[in-house]
Amino acid sequence: MSDTTTHEWSPERGPPRGEPVERGFCIMAFPEAPGRVGEFANLEGQSDPVLGRHGTLPWGRHRPGTIEPTGPLNDPQLSRKQLQVTVRRDQIEIENLGRLPLRLNGQPATRCPVHEGDLIELGDRVMLRVSHRRPLPPSASEMVPWGGPDAAGWVGESDVSWHFRERLRFVSARGVHVLVTGPSGSGKEFVARALHAQSGRGHHALVTRSAATIPESLADAELFGNTRGYPNPGMPARPGLIGEADGSTLFLDEFGELPEPVQARLLRVADDGEYTRLGEARARRSDLRIIAATNRDLASLKHDLRARFKIHVTVPPLEDRLDDIPLLVVHLIRRIVAEDEGLQQRLFAEGQLDRGPRVSFRLLRRLLTERYTTHVRQLEGLLWSAIAYARDGVLDQLGPEMQASSLPSQPSGPVDPGTLDPVLVQAVLDRHGGHQEPAWRELGLSSRHVLARFVKKHGLRVRQRG
Repeated sequence: MSDTTTHEWSPERGPPRGEPVERGFCIMAFPEAPGRVGEFANLEGQSDPVLGRHGTLPWGRHRPGTIEPTGPLNDPQLSRKQLQVTVRRDQIEIENLGRLPLRLNGQPATRCPVHEGDLIELGDRVMLRVSHRRPLPPSASEMVPWGGPDAAGWVGESDVSWHFRERLRFVSARGVHVLVTGPSGSGKEFVARALHAQSGRGHHALVTRSAATIPESLADAELFGNTRGYPNPGMPARPGLIGEADGSTLFLDEFGELPEPVQARLLRVADDGEYTRLGEARARRSDLRIIAATNRDLASLKHDLRARFKIHVTVPPLEDRLDDIPLLVVHLIRRIVAEDEGLQQRLFAEGQLDRGPRVSFRLLRRLLTERYTTHVRQLEGLLWSAIAYARDGVLDQLGPEMQASSLPSQPSGPVDPGTLDPVLVQAVLDRHGGHQEPAWRELGLSSRHVLARFVKKHGLRVRQRG
């Protein structure tokens, strides 16, 4: 390991230039076989595959070093040719040929191009997400049950999750100090615990402290400890955080909140573990590894202290691993109800946690289009709200407190009228008594005039003025 700071690939910067990308679909929901959620169908090199009973889409469980083929989605409610996929060099186009209605990003459609991040729904039977993925890293040393948490507790089958696991495995085996960055709620403390547990120091207890709770006036005593009777008679001797972490790992959360003078006093500790207890004249040494976490701009850290952290780990925000959300939903709900027998009976068939909770397409679409500011922590809060308002054991909606404070983002702009089926548009018009004003809004068009042109072109029936 060199003395230069090492940065890993991070989702917000994208893959290295020239790295191959696989285009395809990821299963977000499939009630017929919920265990297949998270499977990915790579479209590269495919010749116009078909989704349907006995279809030709190449579904598989993509894991490092292997792809386990799983076959077509043989739901009896799917037509034999439900969705025709046309793969071109510059785009992917889908056309609905079956009996189940097609919705793209929540809007009815028949034939349309799709782009990364789009949500495709076939009735209430299958929900897919258009995904672009990098090739997976080399085979992991330990495989985990599909969709379940690994030994460190990380859940996800997306390429972002598997690359992140590889990153944690690499960093855990190194003895240098680590700076963990990422937005609030993304799991920085989880990363610190995983790095410690998987390291050679894992048999010792992890020493943790939020740096934001260390007053500047007491920082030396908190960090370095004191001898007996100092500074006041009768004061017991304390090892301080540095001494307590001897042989182990010291995790300092909210590291960017440390005042700069306190940061300066950590320089020698970061270099070779040297520190001095209050009331002592001789220096001590602690064999420790420091893991620091912050969601602040790195410019808030003293540049020379920042340089002591040879490795930086960026925790991916939830938006960069949306393919993992359905798996996270199941994991978080199981964790929520683990000690609550009443909720288990209410949300799981026969109270069996391995059966999986029932989550509606409407709620799942909402969770997949949410604007996440506190990431996994926010997702768990949304699930608590859905659990509180669940009806007949189905999680279908959020409570009014969440509806008012958290609005979903839109995955794309106004719907292209060329993607709409005239039969579906006529059905929407009929439902609104021929009124165009509510109809164009429901269809997701940009204005009433766009609908009026569509009506004229296809000779649809509308309510006449008079």
